[in-house]
Amino acid sequence: MPRGARVVIQLTIYSRPGCHLCEEMKATVQRAVRLSPEPARVDEIDISSDADLEARYGVDIPVLLVDGKKAAKHRVTEDAVVKILRARAGGAGKAG
Repeated sequence: MPRGARVVIQLTIYSRPGCHLCEEMKATVQRAVRLSPEPARVDEIDISSDADLEARYGVDIPVLLVDGKKAAKHRVTEDAVVKILRARAGGAGKAG
């Protein structure tokens, strides 16, 4: 990777339609991504059409994964997401 290149952090939200906690998490994560200087991409995955995902995440949704690892379920704050992004980017402890 070239010097100074920044890795895009992958955020994945597992959710289903009609889930108010899912809508809250999606909005919170989107706001945090806009606030954070770290480059991030957010994907939303509807578990309702996949039996395996429904079995894995059904009672826990919404679930937030960061680069494939579970980071939160049910609720998360903007501050927590920004801290996760900074830590994932190697910026933990930097002033900002």
